[in-house]
Formats: sequence, C-alpha cells, structure tokens
Amino acid sequence: MIEVVEVGPLVTVQDRGRFGLAHLGVPRAGALDAPAAALANRVVGNDPDDAVLEVLLGGLVLRSDAGCWVAVTGAGGPGRAAWLAPGAELRVERPPTGLRSYVAVAGGIAVEPVLGSRSTDTLAWVGPAPVEAGARLPVGEPRREPPPFDAPRPPRPGPLRVHPGPRADWFADDVLDRLCAAAYVVGADSNRVGLRLEGERLPPRRDDELASEGMVLGAVQVPPSGQPVVFLADHPPTGGYPVVAVVDPADLWQCAQLRPGEEVRFTPAPPPASGGARP
Repeated sequence: MIEVVEVGPLVTVQDRGRFGLAHLGVPRAGALDAPAAALANRVVGNDPDDAVLEVLLGGLVLRSDAGCWVAVTGAGGPGRAAWLAPGAELRVERPPTGLRSYVAVAGGIAVEPVLGSRSTDTLAWVGPAPVEAGARLPVGEPRREPPPFDAPRPPRPGPLRVHPGPRADWFADDVLDRLCAAAYVVGADSNRVGLRLEGERLPPRRDDELASEGMVLGAVQVPPSGQPVVFLADHPPTGGYPVVAVVDPADLWQCAQLRPGEEVRFTPAPPPASGGARP
C-alpha cells in the first residue's frame, strides 16, 4: 500500500485510457501527457498499461509502508527511478514550469479497473474517484528491477501541428492560415476535457445547425464564441460545433503542460506519407 498524506489541486489515477467505448458515450480518459506517463512506468520496470498518478501543480505527499521504487516525470520530474524506504515520504512539489507530473510506483497503482481501465474520467467521473489525503492505494507486484536507463532529454515545445478538420469548409477558405497565424492564450477554465483558447475569433460562414457528430482526441472545435477549444483525453464522444482542425497526436502532450495565460500557436502539419493514416 501507498498512503496519501497530502494532495494538491487534483490527483487522479490514469493509465493509457479506455478504448473502444465511445459508441456507448464513454470518454477515453488516460494520462494527458502520455509520453511522460510512459517514461515513469518504464524507468521503474512497469508495463506500459500500468496505472500512475497524474498530479496537477504538485502538492502530493506519499508514504510507503514497504520499500518500493518510484519515479516522477512530466512537469519538473527528474525522470529517474528512486528507492523509497519503508516509512519514507515522497514529495511532489509545485513545478516551476508545466502543469502535470506523473508518479509511477513499481508494480503500478492497482485500484480496481472500471470498463477495462484504471483511468479517472473527469467528464462523467467514470473510474476511480480523485485521490484524496488519507487514501491508501494498493500497489501491484513489481515485475522486474528498474532497468538501467538514460532518461531522454525532454521534448522541446513548439507550435501545435494541425491537420485540416472535417468541417473546415464551414469557415472562410483561409481559416487554417488564420488559425496558424494567430497567437492564442490558454484560458483559465481549461481542464482535462479541453484546452480553451482566447484570441482571434474564427466565425463560421454558415449559420445553419450542425447535427451532433463523433469527436476525436485533438479535435479543434469552434463554438459560437468563435474561440477554439482543443479536445483532450476526457472530451465528450460527440459534439455539435464544427471541427476546423485536428492537432497531431505527437503534439498533444504539450496541451497537458500549458498553463493558463501561456501562449499557444499552431502550424500546418506536413501531409502524411503515402499510405499513412491520418489522425
């Protein structure tokens, strides 16, 4: 068991997400910064599907009742395994940059899965409840010793690469050029559902109603305000506003680490290679 001594603004259990259930109205969920969560699991010897803790703006203190290997990655995380002795505490401080840190424990956080995943979905609250102080989290059996591993350099942030969306024709012909030329700011009401942006409006040139249709991770939806919203892991399976673009999956980790008030820019994604799949 791992005892939760203190928590910050939000701590949730996350794995790679809940796949194949969108037709039932169940969001995907999963770690927002997927590369950081995968790295945390890798350095403590876990499997890729093991659950970790996603920590918003630090404030987490854990205590081990038995010795275990742990790792902290993402915002401010060193990205290496460390031994947590019996009775010792792990503190995840508020990071100097970024938003979300990931804590992996050798063996994985072994809460009961819901619909095939241990991820907490903050839209419908499917899955484990948010982690609170005083909780005791079960830990699985470690599979192997942490392997020798040189942590890679953190990826460099940059403009979010976007592909044309299925409803780009609802806007002016130059809408993607305008989207990529503008500078947006992350809104204070952004969360795991979506990155809400403030900046140049993108009003549609059509005023008829769009029937609800399926949404994908990274969809850039434009509501009546004209302010784009990038759908993240807890996004609803359907939506009724036009999707002007889709963020490339390789860049979605940046959305997990952008703080309110920070600048966001877009850039056209290169066309897929012949035979390659589009997001």
